[in-house]
Amino acid sequence: MRDRKAMSVRSSRFAVVLALAFLAGLPAAARAVDPKTSRRIDAEIEKNKEEIVKIRRFIHMNPELSNHEVETARLIASKLEPLGFEVRTGVAKTGVVAILRGGQAGPAVAVRADMDALPVMEATGLPYKSLNPGVMHACGHDVHSSVVLGTALVLNALKAGIKGTVTFLFQPAEEGAPEGEEGGADLMIREGALDNPPVSAVFGFHVWPEATGRVLFAPGNVTAAADSFTITVKGKSAHGARPQEGVDAVVIAAEIVTALQTIVSRASDPTDPAVVTIGTINGGARRNIIAEKVVLEGTIRTLSETNRKKIPLLMESVVKNITEIYGAGYQYEYKPGNPSVFNNPELAAAMTPTLVRLLGKDKVVEWKPQMIAEDFAFLARKAPGFYFFLGVRAPGQAATPLHSPSFSPDEKAIPLGVRILSHLLLDALDGQSALSSGGPGI
Repeated sequence: MRDRKAMSVRSSRFAVVLALAFLAGLPAAARAVDPKTSRRIDAEIEKNKEEIVKIRRFIHMNPELSNHEVETARLIASKLEPLGFEVRTGVAKTGVVAILRGGQAGPAVAVRADMDALPVMEATGLPYKSLNPGVMHACGHDVHSSVVLGTALVLNALKAGIKGTVTFLFQPAEEGAPEGEEGGADLMIREGALDNPPVSAVFGFHVWPEATGRVLFAPGNVTAAADSFTITVKGKSAHGARPQEGVDAVVIAAEIVTALQTIVSRASDPTDPAVVTIGTINGGARRNIIAEKVVLEGTIRTLSETNRKKIPLLMESVVKNITEIYGAGYQYEYKPGNPSVFNNPELAAAMTPTLVRLLGKDKVVEWKPQMIAEDFAFLARKAPGFYFFLGVRAPGQAATPLHSPSFSPDEKAIPLGVRILSHLLLDALDGQSALSSGGPGI
């Protein structure tokens, strides 16, 4: 156990050194995939397009919840193992890691796809709608998995000319592991998914209800850190006709809910976004009884580490002071969740020209950070990350939000996603290989 831990520490340090070396040579533009390779990418996409869409529809019809993506993982492994990929299964419970080693020496990069579905009853009416009642790919992870799998198929055909290694991560439990279980990107990292070989950059994307053909990204913070909390107000029960004999947990909880909102509006820098949400309130036993206990549950979303550390402390101070005034007790539980996804600015600057070349300047939108959460953040802390949003709203289609039972992404975005990832990964590898050999680099 001790030897394994020491090896993990050494591997992590080596990964950091590689990442720093990678970033040291990043100017504002990446080396472009040459025209011949670009034509080969397009030809391979055309050849595999029908199969990739079929795979997406199969995954959509057979959605699996977090840490239960058994059949999805089996399908992905069955497509890659016969092609000679180095495939590990059972990573972070049901994850798949597939390694493609290029024909030429070079650095390593990784790309992530999440596989899990949501407990949502589908209402799309599609001919390939979910066959698993109450479970749906309402967040587009079926598209993510098929796009990254398609990218693996395309790059495998170009393997001889690839300068380095690409690690394909098919991750479970992005939506959160079941209560009492571990899972997701953090567990994949702890089980060595990015260590052999150590990667110098990691890429990821998410579908978004924006017009198909557009890509949105933010240099720096992309999404918020999302942490959760539970506040238990402990009062004293009494008859509703004799409130003076009790300590009303409902009244105290109401005051706490109102006061907590002032943390963001009055105690936080208005230029540093944060959101405090009370999502549930549960308490009381009967309408004519003073409530003995009320439980509040919610989330804290922040972009900066300053707010992430400060706001939970301020919250507990508010709860403590209000409950003391009324002679009540309290319990405050704070649970860290996903950190903020952070796009490495140098890597983002190097990859932006690739997106502009593929899509056109008007289709590449530099976006503001979003207050949603995404566990790709753990991967982007392990190695420099680049994460973008892929538009999947067909012309004339209403902008249906993620997690909606009617969410139905445009399948024309699938081959486009494969093309984008193929170029990003090859440009990153080729540029860094040129840097290592004394060329201009990226």
